[in-house]
Amino acid sequence: MQDTQTFLNALGIEAISPPCSTGLNWFGNTTETYTSHSPVDGKEIGAVGKATLADYERLIQTAEMAKASWASTPAPKRGEIVRQIGNALREAKADLGMLVSYEMGKSLQEGMGEVQEMIDICDFAVGLSRQLYGLTMHSERPNHRMYEQWHPLGLVGIISAFNFPVAVWAWNSMIAAVCGDVSIWKPSEKTPLTAVACFNIMAKVLKDNNVPEGVMGLIVGEVSPIGETLIADHRIPLISATGSTRMGKRVGEVVGARLGKSILELGGNNAIILSPDADLKMALPAIVFGAVGTCGQRCTSTRRLIIHESIYAQVKEIIVNAYKGLRIGNPLDEHNHVGPLIDQAAVALMQKALVAVKEQGGQVIYGGQPLNGPGFESGCYVMPAVAEASPEMQIVQDETFAPILYLTQYSGDVTEAIAIQNQVKQGLSSALFTTDMREAERFLSAMGSDCGIANVNIGTSGAEIGGAFGGEKETGGGRESGSDAWKAYMRRQTNTINYGSELPLAQGIKFDI
Repeated sequence: MQDTQTFLNALGIEAISPPCSTGLNWFGNTTETYTSHSPVDGKEIGAVGKATLADYERLIQTAEMAKASWASTPAPKRGEIVRQIGNALREAKADLGMLVSYEMGKSLQEGMGEVQEMIDICDFAVGLSRQLYGLTMHSERPNHRMYEQWHPLGLVGIISAFNFPVAVWAWNSMIAAVCGDVSIWKPSEKTPLTAVACFNIMAKVLKDNNVPEGVMGLIVGEVSPIGETLIADHRIPLISATGSTRMGKRVGEVVGARLGKSILELGGNNAIILSPDADLKMALPAIVFGAVGTCGQRCTSTRRLIIHESIYAQVKEIIVNAYKGLRIGNPLDEHNHVGPLIDQAAVALMQKALVAVKEQGGQVIYGGQPLNGPGFESGCYVMPAVAEASPEMQIVQDETFAPILYLTQYSGDVTEAIAIQNQVKQGLSSALFTTDMREAERFLSAMGSDCGIANVNIGTSGAEIGGAFGGEKETGGGRESGSDAWKAYMRRQTNTINYGSELPLAQGIKFDI
């Protein structure tokens, strides 16, 4: 394993970093700070200042001044700058991936994968910069041409969570950038140093291309006043927020009250259905990675396993045996499968959930206990848990952001399993393992999964950037990343041009004066 100071130095991480960046310059209050401690070993990594309202206003005004210049920059030119940012991330991938792993706690493979996701979205955005297409429609009036076009929204606010401390920012900021928007990012206060590193990596590209100061902004600060001010600011037409359902409801309420737009990526209580025709050899790694990857702290983590009664005992035995083989420890050691939870509060939340399982009539059949001793000094390590539970139990209906996998069974056809899957309030990701074409098509039909993501013979976790990412119900309903998610970052305008010498009205209306 590489010495942590080596990659911290390579990423320009100092003992105390200012809380704000305009992309080109750092500033802001450093008399009060967030100290970032690694959940890996409990050690202090560094500190970042807490922005003040004065810092926020300075950043907003800088972004406002950059809007017109950036919007008028040709989209392919904006794409070229994003291409260079992607290349800068390629060069820094090893160091940034290690920092993601060390500050957040996910495995090194997942940390590297998250940076790769940033690179991939840059590549996608470069192509998108030449494909911001509108439509041409035939007018009902003679000598008229009607079409639609897309214009930049202006300023986009991005709020990200600790579990994907850099990728979610890239999903939003790189798409927003090629769409002609400027952006301001408020990262999680639990993982601020990864955000600082991203802006250090990007700075040279912005400077070399004479990008206006303020096109990319960063602010690290408290939910109140910084977060609340950000979502209430009328100068920000779009807020993209990733986090808990409770947080999303607050963002939706405040942004909606000012008739702003929001993209909300919130809770997931994701299920995998195993039919009698499932290929269990294929399903096993998808189940285990989905449940324990990022120590169960992905919005797409597998929380529920809905198993047909005819294979229930077999699957239960296979899952428990697989969990017994998990290697838990320092995520920078690539031999380990599972790293720590983000902090000790998350460990306490998991323990509370496991108590609730027993109180509500379920049974923990493997794991769940906190881990102590050499290598686990941070107090953030746990043994991932497997529990048997009824789908109606409240603890199963709720999302616990921890590695708890609930096993439940069904006895009828796949329609029954789909009903069990859909009965929770969240609707992000879902999966069915089957070799029966009819079951697969039923699952993907309008009568099937009610989630934004529905997979057959792959797990719930690990979405590609080419598709639009997001979910329904209490997941928020927003979409990020690929497909036509870019349209959320722009405003649609319908245009009609009369190139004739008369003025016919639509719908045949006569109005003579």
